[in-house]
Amino acid sequence: MTDITGKKVAFVLTDGYEDSELTSPWEAVQGAGGKPALISPKDGSVEGKKGHTQTVDAAPADVDASAFDALVLPGGVVNADHLRMDADAVALVRGFVEAGKPIGVICHGAWILIEAGAVEGRTITSYPSLKTDLVNAGANWVDQEVATDNGLVSSRTPDDLPAFNAKIVEEFAEGVHGG
Repeated sequence: MTDITGKKVAFVLTDGYEDSELTSPWEAVQGAGGKPALISPKDGSVEGKKGHTQTVDAAPADVDASAFDALVLPGGVVNADHLRMDADAVALVRGFVEAGKPIGVICHGAWILIEAGAVEGRTITSYPSLKTDLVNAGANWVDQEVATDNGLVSSRTPDDLPAFNAKIVEEFAEGVHGG
């Protein structure tokens, strides 16, 4: 496995996330030596749609993309829909995009990338119901297990997590990607 020792990885989410889309990449990041942090507009802890709870480390308004090396955006319809409406979360994600930092996004997590103006001209996959949204925002949508475009790693569903986890760790090890 690729080594990302010391790299700080922000996981941005809120209640209603797809449990495995937080826990599995979190474990992959830790297993490769990375330091994950949960960033959420919700205070205290967040709860996934299947009941997993996890403590929030900071709010989007209280951190900056410069404090992290990479970003993970788990899915879950409720999580993704609420997160894309949070101006501070959108601004934080935009900061990662503008800095060229690697981003991993799965399932419905891509909605916030649309809000952040981050998908135009990019090849991306997602849960199939987001295809039209992504295409309308200028993305090249593909239906495959994992898609990578200049540091942007995307996958469709929890079934894709093994490939997604391997690819995000690889991209996180590579670091900042040019425009």
